[in-house]
Amino acid sequence: MTTVRIPAGWPATEAEARAVQDELRERVVLDEPGPPPGSGHVTGVDVAYDDERDVVAAAAVVLDAATLDVVAESTAIGRISFPYVPGLLAFREIPTVLAALDALPCPPGLVVCDGYGLAHPRRFGLACHLGVLTGLPTIGVAKNPFTFTYDDPAPTRGSSAPLLAGDEEVGRALRTRDTVKPVFVSVGHRVTLPNACAHTLALTPEYRLPETTRRADALCRRVLKEVSGTRA
Repeated sequence: MTTVRIPAGWPATEAEARAVQDELRERVVLDEPGPPPGSGHVTGVDVAYDDERDVVAAAAVVLDAATLDVVAESTAIGRISFPYVPGLLAFREIPTVLAALDALPCPPGLVVCDGYGLAHPRRFGLACHLGVLTGLPTIGVAKNPFTFTYDDPAPTRGSSAPLLAGDEEVGRALRTRDTVKPVFVSVGHRVTLPNACAHTLALTPEYRLPETTRRADALCRRVLKEVSGTRA
């Protein structure tokens, strides 16, 4: 497990964080297709917090994209690096997530974030932020639509509907299980939206949420419980 310090010069105010988003957003790559689903590695990242003890735990879990078997995993813990502000959650998570990714013994391949990419008020959610900083292809798969609107997809697995900010499509509401609430997929970096949806379906053979997210969530919660002595 890696222990992380808050980086020097890390944004301390909302204005500073938004300025960083504005600068980095220009580097998002949207015209690369990304790796084919079922090939190479795919890695889930997630975090868990103990705000009372000022501790955040991050996990990165690498799966074989063809079999969904675990190839490698790593964790990192650190101080919470930014206050809770909707739209700026990446600044609470990025330092420990980067440390967990850096500690992996193999290339992560596509990175799947439990959250948003372009489906973000400033079009720069965690998946975009992480992709730009690492250069890795990234997507966001969220549990809810944030502030955006969508029509309910057809009830069968694989059905989708645009996730909309006004007339702009920022992602897709994607049904991963028959008659079960959809997940909300958005591009992060170096992946197209159709390919992001195809990866999400490949990662959900049994459950609503991707295997990457399920495994990373379980690991970071376990680590947080171990280091804080509390239930995550």
